[in-house]
Amino acid sequence: MYRPILSTGLAAGVSLMAAVAAAQTPVLTVLTYDSFVSDWGPGPAIEAAFEAECGCDLRLIGAGDGAALLARLRLEGARSTADVVLGLDTNLVAAAGATGLFAPHGVDAPTDLPVGWADPLFLPFDWGWFGFVHDRTRLPDPPESFEALAASGLKVVIQDPRSSTPGLGLLMWVRAAYGDRAAEIWRGLSDNILTVTPGWSESYDLFLKGEADMVLSYTTSPAYHLIAEGDDSKAAAPFAEGHYVQVEVAGLLANAPQPELARRFMQFVLSDAFQAAIPETNWMYPARTPAGGLPAGFDTLPRPEATLFLPPAEAEALRAPALEEWRAALSR
Repeated sequence: MYRPILSTGLAAGVSLMAAVAAAQTPVLTVLTYDSFVSDWGPGPAIEAAFEAECGCDLRLIGAGDGAALLARLRLEGARSTADVVLGLDTNLVAAAGATGLFAPHGVDAPTDLPVGWADPLFLPFDWGWFGFVHDRTRLPDPPESFEALAASGLKVVIQDPRSSTPGLGLLMWVRAAYGDRAAEIWRGLSDNILTVTPGWSESYDLFLKGEADMVLSYTTSPAYHLIAEGDDSKAAAPFAEGHYVQVEVAGLLANAPQPELARRFMQFVLSDAFQAAIPETNWMYPARTPAGGLPAGFDTLPRPEATLFLPPAEAEALRAPALEEWRAALSR
């Protein structure tokens, strides 16, 4: 009659020890975008790699797209329970820095970006060129400039710049390429835009279903189809104007509940363990090429002749007028 009592007591003791251990395990909270934490994104591999060395519980919290991350930070302010934000990009960091919510990351390590980078608050973790992806079996001769696209009659899907970082990147791409002619270019493109989706996933899905000829994405997107699916039919059209580069960054929050652990994670961002997970899960270029190099298939991707880029402060200053140009053109 004592065995059930002993078993119950033992079970209670085990549960108590587990609860104590859980309470003693520090939790690092990283706020990021939804696709990063998905089963097919880099989140699971990065979580496992960091937890193996930190003795902590890394919790990756999805919060929409990059633009949604900034909106959430502004709403929560110093009340945010996150330690690190992962997924803002160069078109958002000036606004993010102006909130006063970020602390210097303290990481001094070289990167392989195609543009210069020196920002004490924001640390690059990956990058890629924006591009219009097409299916070579359906569109063997794509337009190779914005003006050619406008004259083509083709239908494209793009993302909303108010909620999507690629959508905002497209505004900066047109601005960087055409300057004061940007409004004219948007008027020419307005008839080509089949629809504007809130985020990248919705627009890419429409393209894959054959509902659009081209989709705003990245020059690295065809690598997914080639490596994961064995499909070489997708390609990014090379544009004569050059391609705008997006750099995605991590930032340390000044009020991080786990500041030392957060700094350790920032150091981890440029490690091989983190960077090696990027190419075949986020389908972008790693900020720092890992020792093993890039996966086979990345060597087939086009390299733009010109890289277009607006420094964060300039991109922030142009965001409102560029958005107004876009809205005016699409509302005609």
